[in-house]
Amino acid sequence: MPASLFPSIMRTLIPLIAGWLLSLAVQAGVEIDSEKVTSAVTIAIVLAYYLAFRLLEFLGTKLRGTALQKAAGFLLGWARPPAYPDTGGALPPVTAYTSGPRAQ
Repeated sequence: MPASLFPSIMRTLIPLIAGWLLSLAVQAGVEIDSEKVTSAVTIAIVLAYYLAFRLLEFLGTKLRGTALQKAAGFLLGWARPPAYPDTGGALPPVTAYTSGPRAQ
């Protein structure tokens, strides 16, 4: 699994878990009106769309299916999958420190 696939899946999974926790809150007695429900359903549909096309894009990469990868990427808004720099788990060094609106 490439390093860029795991973060994208986590960015999809965590909001879904948050939605599940919200549903538990509703069962516990927190009131949510129909406008909030509509927003939640919209978000769930968007997340499902993203996950489906991100997985198709990944599959296209693995199968050397350039057309599938490009089509899925296009439907996500960018023809190429994201590429995150491999830092080996370390954060990049801090090169400058600013205090306030301009550097000291």
